[in-house]
Amino acid sequence: MIVSVVAGNPKPASRTLSAASLLASTLTGKEPDHVVDVVDLGAGLLGWGDSAVAAAVETVANSDLVVFGSPTFKATYTGLLKLFLDQFSTSDGLQDVTAIPLMLGAGPAHFMAPDLLLKPVLVELGATVPAAGLYVVDKLYDDAEAFQPWIDRWGSVVLASANVTVSAGDR
Repeated sequence: MIVSVVAGNPKPASRTLSAASLLASTLTGKEPDHVVDVVDLGAGLLGWGDSAVAAAVETVANSDLVVFGSPTFKATYTGLLKLFLDQFSTSDGLQDVTAIPLMLGAGPAHFMAPDLLLKPVLVELGATVPAAGLYVVDKLYDDAEAFQPWIDRWGSVVLASANVTVSAGDR
């Protein structure tokens, strides 16, 4: 199973990146195969045809399981993550990818943001999102115990979905 992490935080090496990587490794029992810190792609996100952006898109599209992480910004995911997601073709850009929407925020006010805002975009791009999104209070970004109730409830569903592609020999 190819596992990737995408962090859409405008700050490099952010808590969002750490949280998404921790979720991926806690869920799968291994470090992610690929990490895309979207901020590192820079101005190439503002147009089409940038080779680094194209390589990142290809890496994510060829993954079986991807954690898409964003801080909560103005009650939604960041514009930086939106710029990256705009690089995928509609309806099939994330075909055969199982996605986990993960968002961090200061408090519980935006608890539903991953499901209301990020999950529909991932589905529109063709991803399978078989579980509820995960919202974590940012003070707990590095505490695996904060993810455990979600993993206990949804982990087997997410892993089964990601393994369908692997079992079918598509990857």
